[in-house]
Amino acid sequence: MEQVVERSNLWSAYQRVVQNKGAPGVDDLTVAEFKDWLKVHWPSVKEALREGRYLPQPVRRVDIPKPSGGVRTLGVPTVLDRLIQQALHQVLQPLFEPEFSDASFGFRPGRNAHQAVRRAQAYIREGKRWVVDLDLEKFFDRVNHDVLMARVARQVSDVRVLKLIRRFLEAGIMSEGLVQPRTEGTPQGGPLTPRTQKRTSSLSVW
Repeated sequence: MEQVVERSNLWSAYQRVVQNKGAPGVDDLTVAEFKDWLKVHWPSVKEALREGRYLPQPVRRVDIPKPSGGVRTLGVPTVLDRLIQQALHQVLQPLFEPEFSDASFGFRPGRNAHQAVRRAQAYIREGKRWVVDLDLEKFFDRVNHDVLMARVARQVSDVRVLKLIRRFLEAGIMSEGLVQPRTEGTPQGGPLTPRTQKRTSSLSVW
């Protein structure tokens, strides 16, 4: 947690949040208003984080139509929660990145769909001819929190960080003024979850 709230890490996270802009969360605080808000409230937020007391707010539900029909539900965190998630992400990513498969190209730093295509082309040149395309329907909506946290705990020993991540998972989703509790799934829309606009780069090549 000390790494998460360290000044340079937070400044980098703040710049990323401001750069990404985005809509306000359930508290209606905008990115433009965030700097002045932080000047007043950050000391108490930082203390709550270091003491393991910080409670994220629910995410705001936004339904995005799918080209194939139906909707994809996003959960928009408050700007403050986006800052904290981004700061967490910057500390956690170097721990988990080396564990991922070399054949995985989705949501990875320095990797993209074009590289996945080039890898596939190399396999074709080697004589391989079969392609398997599959999608796990509503995968992020059905992630088991206990299983996920057990895997995170393999790399993270700070209890405060583990509790904070679980609280983000369980913060609930607000729609029309009512908060729906969340017992499974990871709402897409925040820095700790894959961004919907990057969905086309979610590729693995074997």
